Amino acid sequence: MRRCSRSGCTEHAVATLTYVYAESTAVVGPLATQAEPHSYDLCAMHANRLTVPRGWDVVRHEGELQPVTSSDELTALAEAVREAGRAVKADPLGPQVAGAGRHLRVLKD
Repeated sequence: MRRCSRSGCTEHAVATLTYVYAESTAVVGPLATQAEPHSYDLCAMHANRLTVPRGWDVVRHEGELQPVTSSDELTALAEAVREAGRAVKADPLGPQVAGAGRHLRVLKD
C-alpha cells in the first residue's frame, strides 16, 4: 500500500490529487492503480483538507475514499487498459506519437 505524499505523513493513501493547470482546477479522486508522475497520493485527512489558490476550483470524488486492494483480475484489467493507452498512434501529419491527443477536461455543471 502506498503512503500519503505529504511530508511527514505516514498514513495510507486513499486518494490521488492531480492538477489541470490550463483550467485552474485540482482534482481529488480515488487512488490511482499505480503512482504516476505529476500526481500526489493523499490520505483521507489531507484529501479532505486540501485547499487551492484563490480563483482555482476543486473537483472531489463523491463518496467514501477507500484504499485500493489489489486482486488478480483487477490488476490484469488495469494492466490491459494501461497497455492499450500506451499504444503508438499514427499522426497523418507527422511522425508516430505515443499517447497523442489524450487529455481529460473538467466540465462544470
